[in-house]
Amino acid sequence: MPDTVTVPVTVVQPPTVGTSVLNADSPSGANFLESFFHDNPYFQAGFGLMGLGVGLTVMRQGLVLGTTTLRRRMLVTLEINNKDRAYEWFLEWMANQANSVAKTSRSAPWVRSHQLSVETMIEQRKNGSSSALFKLVAGPGTHYFKYQGAWMQVKRERETRSMQLMSGVPWETVTLTTLSRDRSLFPRLLSEARDLAMKGQEGKLVIHTAWGIEWKPFGQPRRKRPLQSVVLEPGVGEKIVQDVKAFLQRRQWYADRGIPYRRGYLLHGPPGSGKTSFIQALAGSLSYDICLLNLSERGLADDKLNHLLSNAPERSFVLIEDVDAAFNKRVQTTEDGYQSSVTFSGFLNALDGVASGEERIIFMTTNHVEKLDSALIRPGRVDVSELIGDSTAVQAKTLFTRFYGGSDDLPEKEVQRLANVLEEMVDANRKSGKRVSMAALQGLFIRNNARDAVAGCSELFSPERI
Repeated sequence: MPDTVTVPVTVVQPPTVGTSVLNADSPSGANFLESFFHDNPYFQAGFGLMGLGVGLTVMRQGLVLGTTTLRRRMLVTLEINNKDRAYEWFLEWMANQANSVAKTSRSAPWVRSHQLSVETMIEQRKNGSSSALFKLVAGPGTHYFKYQGAWMQVKRERETRSMQLMSGVPWETVTLTTLSRDRSLFPRLLSEARDLAMKGQEGKLVIHTAWGIEWKPFGQPRRKRPLQSVVLEPGVGEKIVQDVKAFLQRRQWYADRGIPYRRGYLLHGPPGSGKTSFIQALAGSLSYDICLLNLSERGLADDKLNHLLSNAPERSFVLIEDVDAAFNKRVQTTEDGYQSSVTFSGFLNALDGVASGEERIIFMTTNHVEKLDSALIRPGRVDVSELIGDSTAVQAKTLFTRFYGGSDDLPEKEVQRLANVLEEMVDANRKSGKRVSMAALQGLFIRNNARDAVAGCSELFSPERI
């Protein structure tokens, strides 16, 4: 019988469902978790970084909140956009101050700026030559300057992704920042900038033209023309000047009677008679600007016209030249043809309709008054209508004397003799139906000396035009 071998057998029973291999509640499980987190350097470093991040975030938010609160309490800002007139005044003021510092060679710069823009101007000299003037102004960016002992920050920003709808110019803003205790400096600064701008225009005439629905200065201010340099028929110029001055002094009189405070003038006559020249000289004598309005301008419509007439700059004449031609041949035949949509009724309503503006003076000129509709020249739209005709004998003599009188080339008696000859010549031709314009006489006097001018005057006469 063979020997029997006994083999020990160990039976391993699998854990039942829902039973954990390691029970955390048991002392051995707790020791395992404690040792796992305590002895693992990765978990310790992670918890440390997380705590540091939370702390930095809290500190950052607190710093931002504190800075914002401090800024609101201690700083004050002023924003100027490029649609406001003070925008150009301020930039001009900054450029002027910076140039003054450069000329005096101060050791400490008054304006601290590393981002500049250039404005180029052409200056005409008395001898006919010209020179270029380069003006450095603050460009887009951040600048600093000191004004009456207070430091200010200037931030000029330009919006490149959007443009002004009517002019196509990018939106720009200038933001001034200073301490709250110095906020009273803002009005002083803007007043100083305005005074500087007005000083640069003293003795000069500013011409404005329409850009979309806004008035913008056109070119550089021009020297004022003396009113006496425009020779009109005796009594004509004086009548218009007296009427304008009387109107300017009766603002309250109009208000007390509920009458719209506006005045319209129509100067009519042949070309070259001095209509526009007289208006320019009159504006200069009263320190007024001129707003030149072209009714045939591309894109001009009734609503834009009404807006322009209602928002003309202060102390300005609105000048509409050749008003008789504005509403003729209004059929557009090509893509490059007439594109203005101003209607005659819209023009009349803009002059004195319900929505028309007040506190304005409008001058209109025409070479053919007979072509104007009676609705346009009725009182209320045209209050004063005056003929500015061709040269009379007295006008020709007066103009000749002003050109050649007081000269060292001819004795005064000879000048008067030639003036009398010219006067008789003009008078004789007028009686025979021939006329000469003041512009033609002026051109003749500019090109010739006194004797040659009188000798060549006979070639200028032409049949009567009006």
